[in-house]
Amino acid sequence: MMQMTPVVKQLLILNIIMFAGSWFIPTANDIFALHYWGDDNFRVWQLVTHMFMHGGVFHIFFNMFALVSFGSVLEHYWGPRKFLFFYFSCGLGAAALQLGITHVEIQDMLTGAARLNLTDSLQHSILNLSLAENGQLFEDGVIELMDKSGRGHLLNQENFNALARAAIHAQTPMVGASGAIYGLLVAFAFMFPLAELAMFFIPIPIKAKYFVPGLITIDILAGLNGSSLFGSGAGGGVAHFAHVGGAIIGFLIMWSWKNNKFGRINRWD
Repeated sequence: MMQMTPVVKQLLILNIIMFAGSWFIPTANDIFALHYWGDDNFRVWQLVTHMFMHGGVFHIFFNMFALVSFGSVLEHYWGPRKFLFFYFSCGLGAAALQLGITHVEIQDMLTGAARLNLTDSLQHSILNLSLAENGQLFEDGVIELMDKSGRGHLLNQENFNALARAAIHAQTPMVGASGAIYGLLVAFAFMFPLAELAMFFIPIPIKAKYFVPGLITIDILAGLNGSSLFGSGAGGGVAHFAHVGGAIIGFLIMWSWKNNKFGRINRWD
């Protein structure tokens, strides 16, 4: 394995510090994880800070393993500034696509409550109701808000369930460097298409030019199907479209560099 490069090392340290710190700061996810823009916890800086937050040891281990393995190679060839630009661009692209998909999914869920004729402000208030105490606070809050708006008589189990699903989705934040990592995978496949890669559960070496598109295809299918290779139900908690977003931005940047003067420059130093 290539020696770890300076920026990759700093990113690794920052990720570990943020991960460890989140165990001791209960509100860390509220502050640094990426929340849906309709969530009262959303802050602009989360578009960046979510890349340094992770959901568990398994999650951070595989992301950091990939960061060191692929990132060090790319930083070696590109230099620190070009690498950082690429890394954060892919992470931002991942966030943008996932937020967009989340919005579409929430709007789709809310079609089940269309007959309630909710105003934008009332819808926002409902989506931000507390989900604590096994949903009892949410239920009480919905009933109170609907009664105050004069729509209480329209509320039934079907449209209440639609509101609950939408609220859960709206309040589920995104964490992890996976989107940026997928961008690195795409860049690696561009630069070293014949390099052989293997996944832990598929130990057979596969050329990067086949491995990376195959991995992205799995994510697209899993995202559309709501399943996961690493979990069960609702995508197993995996933001598949964030992976896809990072890969798309990585592809576009690499395609651009390949077809302009930056593609013929190894370093920006």
